[in-house]
Amino acid sequence: MALTVAMLGWGFPPRVTGGLDTVVGELYGEFAARDDVDVELVLPAEYAPDDDPHVHGVPTGDGDIITRIGRLSAAFVDVAADADVVHTHDWFGYSPGARASAAHDVPWMTTFHSLSADRNLNPPTREVRTEQRIADTADRLVAVSELTARRLVERYGGDPAVVHNGFKRVHPTGRDVTAELGIDGEMLFFVGRHTHQKGIAYLLYATAKLRRPDLTLVVGGSGHLTAQLERFAELLGIKDRVEFVGYVPDEELADYYASADLFVSASLAEPFGMTVVEALSVGTRVVTTECGAAELLPDDCLVVVEPESDSIADGVDRALAMTGEPTYENRPWTAVADEYAALYRDLV
Repeated sequence: MALTVAMLGWGFPPRVTGGLDTVVGELYGEFAARDDVDVELVLPAEYAPDDDPHVHGVPTGDGDIITRIGRLSAAFVDVAADADVVHTHDWFGYSPGARASAAHDVPWMTTFHSLSADRNLNPPTREVRTEQRIADTADRLVAVSELTARRLVERYGGDPAVVHNGFKRVHPTGRDVTAELGIDGEMLFFVGRHTHQKGIAYLLYATAKLRRPDLTLVVGGSGHLTAQLERFAELLGIKDRVEFVGYVPDEELADYYASADLFVSASLAEPFGMTVVEALSVGTRVVTTECGAAELLPDDCLVVVEPESDSIADGVDRALAMTGEPTYENRPWTAVADEYAALYRDLV
């Protein structure tokens, strides 16, 4: 007999806000194709697909994030009435998960994809307190990497299981991004939210230190720091060597990765690193700071650097001198679903 899992997410492919949404989408798709776990997924209505009876889009309306989560909570409690397990993600799942678990006396699992301290230079007190409550209250904690599990234990205690994310392979169409952007020399590529967590300022400073006048850094994504980063590139005197291309749709990412000579991730904290494995999947070498994905990759697959401009610049020089494509074992999402299914059964 199949287990019923009430799962709470935020975004859903292709309307994603970050790696958490990709994981939820992949898990939902895997379980939809098998008969041992039935998932009822609750999402804000603006991200939910319209034509799936097992996805419950909840209008969250106006107001701050706590108000919107409160509206999700009420709907999640209703959906969880017939569930064997409730499964939430990150700090925003605290109220929905705790309320649903208490209302129906069912076990509650939560997955940490990152901590507030990973995402913020000065973590909001409310988020930190909420993460502590989750660690103290949830029946099962899960982290997406050993790195995240260690940070979780150090900050909040608990005994998290580790379920690494799958490796999402992307497929280029053959489009030449360098030609479109007028790049004649080497191309570095970064894509992600323009936040302090992603260390983009260190990457810009490293670009200024590289003695490679024909090198161009292509920066994808957007965020509250975009204008500040564009101004920083100006002040560093590298405005002509940096292309801010804005949001890159998922269907175009593979061509950006494949056109680049290197993908560079300078994050101050990268609990897993979806973009790292996406870039590797098209054969592009990666320079990265510490990330959870590295736990599943051969030692020589990545050039690992510190979140500091000199280290990043040295790493770029080393990586550009390397030959051959990095090789590694794929991690399919079926394996991820298998591990979650085992955790669900253990809880029940």
